[in-house]
This record gives sequence, structure tokens and C-alpha cells, in this order.
Amino acid sequence: MAERLSADARNHELANLPHWTVVEGREAIHRRLVFADFTAAFAFMTKVALMAEKMDHHPDWSNVYRTVDITLTTHDAGGLTELDVKLARKIDKAAAGTAAA
Repeated sequence: MAERLSADARNHELANLPHWTVVEGREAIHRRLVFADFTAAFAFMTKVALMAEKMDHHPDWSNVYRTVDITLTTHDAGGLTELDVKLARKIDKAAAGTAAA
């Protein structure tokens, strides 16, 4: 099982993830992405789903039309772990140049 990040490690990692915010009242991070349309949003989600499956680490997410909300936390560890940071970086890389916001 993955180990939760210490407060110092979490703060350090979040400083390097500028698109992500801490979820109020939870040890989790969140990012909202807005795409040109539903097809672009769904294509992005498909790409992320394949990455997450390879990592065996799955996001909590939702999609409404062209907006994708993603929350990352490691449920088994009860908070943020290196898995969340790695997936956030992969999501950021996949989103580069594709999301409107």
C-alpha cells in the first residue's frame, strides 16, 4: 500500500502542481478542465482512463458537457500519496494544449 505524504512533502509537491488545489476538508487535490466541446472532454477522459488503469490508480471524476472535474486521493492510504502526484503530472501532460482552461 502507498504511504501518505507528510505535510512537508505534500506542500512541496503541490507547489509543483499549479493547476491543482487542495480540497477543503479532505486530503485530496482537485483540477477542473474545460474543453471546446463534449467530444474533446470525453476523448481526454478516455486518455486519462487508460493511464489510470495502467497505474491501477483511479481518479474520482465527473463530466458535464465540456467540463471535467478530477479529484485525486489514495483511498487505501486515507490521503495523498506519490501515486496521486504521479497521476496529476500525467493528467497535466495529457491536458497540455488540449484544455481551454
